[in-house]
Amino acid sequence: MKSVLVCAAQAPFVTGGAEIHVRELVANLRRRGFRVDVVNVPFHGYPPIEVPRQALAWRLVELRHTTGESVDLVISTKFPSYLVRHHRKVAWVVHQYREAYDLLGTELSPLQDSDEDRRLVETIRTMDRAALGECRALFTISKNVADRLARFCGLAATPLYPPPQQLGRYRNDGYGDFLLCPGRLDRTKRPELALRALARSTSSARLKLTGEGPLRRDLERLAAELGLADRVDFLGFVSDEELLGLYAACRAAFYAPFDEDYGYVTVEAFLSQKPLITAADSGGPLEFVEEGVSGFVAAPEPEALADAIDRLFALPEARLREMGEQGRRLVAPITWEAVVDRLTELVR
Repeated sequence: MKSVLVCAAQAPFVTGGAEIHVRELVANLRRRGFRVDVVNVPFHGYPPIEVPRQALAWRLVELRHTTGESVDLVISTKFPSYLVRHHRKVAWVVHQYREAYDLLGTELSPLQDSDEDRRLVETIRTMDRAALGECRALFTISKNVADRLARFCGLAATPLYPPPQQLGRYRNDGYGDFLLCPGRLDRTKRPELALRALARSTSSARLKLTGEGPLRRDLERLAAELGLADRVDFLGFVSDEELLGLYAACRAAFYAPFDEDYGYVTVEAFLSQKPLITAADSGGPLEFVEEGVSGFVAAPEPEALADAIDRLFALPEARLREMGEQGRRLVAPITWEAVVDRLTELVR
């Protein structure tokens, strides 16, 4: 039996797509007969000067042997887990430390244009180029992440899309009167765009938001200020069954994050045969959503997104079903069999 270690960096008190990604990968490696475990080291990026020190903790980890037994393969995921040392290391990159890359110079990065921060950025990028460059195979969870690696680090990677958590259980129960906006309520996901777009929409659309996050109270206040209190539901964390039901019943999903790495929401909506409204700068979702075919792509502005909502709610059910089926066909090839095959090529 071949042994595999999956390396994961855990931000304390944070659970999201990256954690689901690791959990599902481990389960499917086991299903395929591998002896597998997770190596997890806590990581946080505050203050930013701590980032290299915490990253170097991973560089001190050597996983060639554990308890006297050889480890056949190491699969690293997000920064800085790919700094781990192993002679047969594969990276399936969720994302790098984005604050030193594509988010640099935006309000989403704490790094400033100072000598200290410029040195910090160069240190992080040097670590990445070295650690990722020594991988025997380099994959990313999307073309968007692969493009960042090529642009900033000069490294070529192969996109390998992860399937969603409830693969095989998504369904379509019809096209209801609401948009579903799932995900963590934080700045990079931009849930306020959904509220501001809804306020400008002339349709009768309702909105249901799932998930928690630091913006929840601000969003609830914004909904009240915009006169949307009776059209918006903040559902908080929902169970897997509830989320499947919401996807099944919604008219479409609304997902307009900023330069998302991948975005399970897109794939989950399409597997539920639902169109998706997204923004032109949303990153990962744009690898799947085709304007007017499987959803709508609008400028990241309330007025443009409101127009997309109005166009969507003006469509007959037959057209919605056609768009949903286009999306479903597009993501149908995303399977764990294909993922595990590619990640474990070195030991088969």
